[in-house]
Amino acid sequence: MSLIERAKNILLTPRTEWQKIAAEPASVGGLYGSYIIPLAAIGPICTFIGITLVGVSVPFVGTYRFPLMAGLTSAILSYVFGLIGVFVVALITDFLAPTFGGQKNQVQALKVAAYAYTPAWIAGALHLLPMLGVLVLLASLYGLYLLYLGLPVLMKSPVDKAVGYTAVVVICAIIVAVVLGVITAAIGIGRPPMPTGSPLSMRGTGPGSPDANPALQALQQMGDQMQAANKKMEAAKASGDQQAQAAAAAEAMSALLGGGAPADPVDAAVLKAMLPDSAGTFRRTGVESEKSGMGGMMMSKAQATYGDDQGRSLQLVITDMGGMKGLGAVASWANVEQDKQTDFGYERIGKVDGRPVHETFNKNGPRSEYSVLVASRFLIDASGNQEMNAVRQLAAGVDLGKLEAMKGVGVKQQ
Repeated sequence: MSLIERAKNILLTPRTEWQKIAAEPASVGGLYGSYIIPLAAIGPICTFIGITLVGVSVPFVGTYRFPLMAGLTSAILSYVFGLIGVFVVALITDFLAPTFGGQKNQVQALKVAAYAYTPAWIAGALHLLPMLGVLVLLASLYGLYLLYLGLPVLMKSPVDKAVGYTAVVVICAIIVAVVLGVITAAIGIGRPPMPTGSPLSMRGTGPGSPDANPALQALQQMGDQMQAANKKMEAAKASGDQQAQAAAAAEAMSALLGGGAPADPVDAAVLKAMLPDSAGTFRRTGVESEKSGMGGMMMSKAQATYGDDQGRSLQLVITDMGGMKGLGAVASWANVEQDKQTDFGYERIGKVDGRPVHETFNKNGPRSEYSVLVASRFLIDASGNQEMNAVRQLAAGVDLGKLEAMKGVGVKQQ
């Protein structure tokens, strides 16, 4: 059964669908690859677009919008922790089964958790408009009903104990979510920038046909890779090879985040060498580089600080999204344009020479930020308490053509 058909059935006819699900053979790797990984990605991807390109408007205060890099990191962490959270909830469900007269079965417990999360995952598309995010909570409430219906069928718990079983699992799931949220906050994600003026006015343009849009071609390739990974998991499941199933699930995740063609990031030392020595009267005063991540989700980064004789400073960061470059393709696909003027400064989103560019200027300080996305993979961020011309000049010191030429470096052909 296709993912779309299963999602529709569990939402519209849950009682009969739980019976079918209970009887189906399955594996942890198969459930992740064919259902959990693609659906769990909806919310983080749409949130990324919503908080970085659309922004959150607060009456009488202004517009909050995450910088692209902060939004990207937040999306990746929420996605990874979401995948972990489903598995933890499944373990809890399995552990509690005997307490409520049920039978322990890890795969059946994962089925319950995964399919009960379906309404929340699908409703994650509402995060494209942050103001609608609260509706995701309402969708999650329907997930509680699905959980209540599914526990007696899959975990063999008596119907009269289903309410208590559901309540305890939900409480544990909330605790898991809080713990993962604390971890995310400890890493430093979740702090939006200060507002710079009145609520923004957005104008979006359509992405065009797949043949004319490289980003859509990347998304199509991503879907093809996901299907190929699912076929590998089916073959591994038939052979009983758990290691092969896990490898195929990892490949599916890599294809999703990598935009259909996962990539190892370029060496951080290469990015470091691309940082200019100076920009106008500013001279480089410090530099550092690093490569970080886990599994196939690796990134590399180089950053430098610049100062002049008057004690002023600027900062420049070059990031290779590498294994997460698929989210860069999403940013390109969104193709949002904006030109907002306020008494405090301005904010612009658009494209320069075909590359997505985001710049903000606040007269108070002053404070300027300039970002450009190159080849849907490399992100250049220049900022400082200076006029915009100084920040732009610093970003212009990076050889964009050289970055464009490196777009295929480390790309894994599958």
